[in-house]
Amino acid sequence: MNNNAMDRLIQRIRETDNPTVMGLDPKYEMVPEFIRAKYNADMEGACRAILEFNKGLIDSVTGIVPAVKPQAAYYEALGPSGMMVFKETCDYAKQKNMIVIADIKRGDIGPTAVAYSSAYLGKTKIGEAEHSIFDVDFVTLNGYLGTDSIQPFIEDCKAYGKGAFILAKTSNPSSGELQDLKLETGQTVYEKVAELAKGWGKDLIGENGYSSIGIVVGATYPAQIEELRRLVQSTYFLIPGYGAQGGKAEDIALAFRNGLGGIVNASRSLMTAYTKVEGLPAEQYQQATRAEAVRMRDELNNAINE
Repeated sequence: MNNNAMDRLIQRIRETDNPTVMGLDPKYEMVPEFIRAKYNADMEGACRAILEFNKGLIDSVTGIVPAVKPQAAYYEALGPSGMMVFKETCDYAKQKNMIVIADIKRGDIGPTAVAYSSAYLGKTKIGEAEHSIFDVDFVTLNGYLGTDSIQPFIEDCKAYGKGAFILAKTSNPSSGELQDLKLETGQTVYEKVAELAKGWGKDLIGENGYSSIGIVVGATYPAQIEELRRLVQSTYFLIPGYGAQGGKAEDIALAFRNGLGGIVNASRSLMTAYTKVEGLPAEQYQQATRAEAVRMRDELNNAINE
């Protein structure tokens, strides 16, 4: 197995001809009623319903979408059983040969970062034994605390062939309150983060010329996508904000060079596609998700190829 996480992601993107990732941000009310009706309307029943829904969504796009991105907060909100759903969702996606990006957005002082990294990328040592806990391929990270908050993740990326995406220019409306501020150097904060991420990942560049340390750049800010692509050539972009948040394919295409450079996230538009098709029975939610994934793939590829 290729020990460079970004090379593995790029391989799956090429195999599926699809630069997208399906976000799995489940709320109980998103789950079709026919699935919810199988279980008790309590916390345990909700977790079981969400797991069935997640597996159905993964099945629907297997072979079409190369990666999934479960957002940890939605599972944490369901308590211990929810975190088991998170793990089972990650494991199930890996069984389907999908890359797993855990959207955890962690960022803390060095010793705490070591623990977070051990949980998601590395291993936890108990006595003489080492245990893989969530064992995902990538995580998302917040670099606000600087290098020593990121370094433990970098070390585990090197040791275990994993990767990370650092928040740079995020898709939310108020991101500019901090990210657009100018530093004494004349750079914006998001430019400085991108520059730091490039340095953090300089020893993790794979055969395709991209580092396993990428950055998050929102689809809702096309000018910044174009600017950051010029600034960091060897850095892959995780691009949220497509679809429900208003990001457009032609804007996202600015991140790409020769068909590579970014992976585009869609969550609600895929998870709830069945609610957008008039007259479609909820039992056919998988067909709706599959059709939307194909539509998204083709729209993005057309824009990228132009």
